[in-house]
Amino acid sequence: MRFSTLTKTALAAAAALSLNLSAQAETTSFHIEPTHTFVTFEIGHFGTSTNRGRFDQKEGTVELDTAAKTGKVDLTLQVNSVNTGTAAFNKHLQSPDLFDAAQFPTVRFVGDKFSFNGDKVTQVAGNLTLRGKTQPVTLKALNYGCYDHPMLKRQVCGGDFETTIDRTAFGMDYGVQYGFPKDVHLVIQVEAVKQ
Repeated sequence: MRFSTLTKTALAAAAALSLNLSAQAETTSFHIEPTHTFVTFEIGHFGTSTNRGRFDQKEGTVELDTAAKTGKVDLTLQVNSVNTGTAAFNKHLQSPDLFDAAQFPTVRFVGDKFSFNGDKVTQVAGNLTLRGKTQPVTLKALNYGCYDHPMLKRQVCGGDFETTIDRTAFGMDYGVQYGFPKDVHLVIQVEAVKQ
């Protein structure tokens, strides 16, 4: 009888360990592919046109478990890679008036609250750190999907995401007194390669 109880206990522990290992095996790691990943920002210009720019240097990782409906994304942008197509504007964006690249060389988003519709990610909530200040941000998915890359021979997942932030919440107040809006629209195009 005692042997039977010990056996049952051992079997239960083995089953729990097996289930735990299976759950861990569901998480897939991806590296963000920089040539198909861009973070673009848009801000109105005196109620007429829209100023746009993007960050050319970025890196990050994604962990995804579609069965458990969980994930984590960690994306870092290099501020000195900001690119508007105009050298003088790039320099001003990097100055202490705006991003202050010398003191705050990176922008970072870490999201760990994923929402799904079936296997498709619908939004990612997390924290954005900009100019040394961290604020909650939710990225809404406009497109999302995965495919088998014909040349890399690996799975690639990605999509288009968007959000709008109040730049003054990060201490970026320049131009508000002149009528520049506080709200900045962010569009994130991202693809990540399975490791």
